[in-house]
Amino acid sequence: MHVVCSQTVDMAIPFPHLLYSEMPPIPAPLAPPAATPPAAVVETAAAPSQDDLKRIAAHRAVELVQSGMVLGLGTGSTAAHALDRIGELIRRGTLRDVVGIPTSKKTEAHATAVGIPLSDLHAHPVVDLSIDGADEVDPSFNLVKGRGGSLLREKMIEGASRRFVVIVDETKMVPRLGGSGLAVPVEVIPFCWGHTLGRLRSLFDGEPGFDAKLRRAATAGDGGNDEPFVTDNGNYIVNLYFENGIHGDLDLISDKILRITGVVEHGMFLGMASSVVIAGKDGVTVVDKREVR
Repeated sequence: MHVVCSQTVDMAIPFPHLLYSEMPPIPAPLAPPAATPPAAVVETAAAPSQDDLKRIAAHRAVELVQSGMVLGLGTGSTAAHALDRIGELIRRGTLRDVVGIPTSKKTEAHATAVGIPLSDLHAHPVVDLSIDGADEVDPSFNLVKGRGGSLLREKMIEGASRRFVVIVDETKMVPRLGGSGLAVPVEVIPFCWGHTLGRLRSLFDGEPGFDAKLRRAATAGDGGNDEPFVTDNGNYIVNLYFENGIHGDLDLISDKILRITGVVEHGMFLGMASSVVIAGKDGVTVVDKREVR
């Protein structure tokens, strides 16, 4: 909406006091001052924030939800918008008889707060639709997930889904997994975690720019990072870092990681996504797996 503000100014035009011995000629009328066009004040819409884009993508994905569905409820800031929207539609009566299976304790609490009925994979071993975010998406729809620490439960529930829709903003698209330079998480058991970390290091020995570190949890009050981060399953996370992304056969690399005793699961979700909803500054793009070459 364009709003133009104009302002009218009354200008008194003074005539100088003239002292003449004789009456001077009657001066010609003074022309009014030229009108100056008022400055236009235009209100322009601010560019959408990253959180706005996340919300847009989440709401688009929730359009796929139908009454009577069993839903996989993702974890993270983008998935949180989907939870809010589903809860809103349930309260309105637009959605009925849906049940959600949360991928984390945090999601369980959020879903309960917005009124989504919950269950688990024991009662519903087949999930109709899962909606979740991702930390990275490559051109083949392979994902990195789990930087929030919920990768194991996410993979269990989304792996049991007939359809898995990923919701991201455009910053999450990468040319290859690990390409953002941020962590590719691996969940490991606490027992002898240092030994497991060493095995993971040796797996990528010689990879330029590679590093592996135990994820630490910030200690409340002192800002430190002394204690290991603990997942909902009571495990630790080892973060893998790749300076130029992961090169090589991802399925083979996945198998090698999972063969290391002490590794529970990793955050590469290979071939699992059915669709990706991408929100960007120019709009929303929905790409289905069958469209990926």
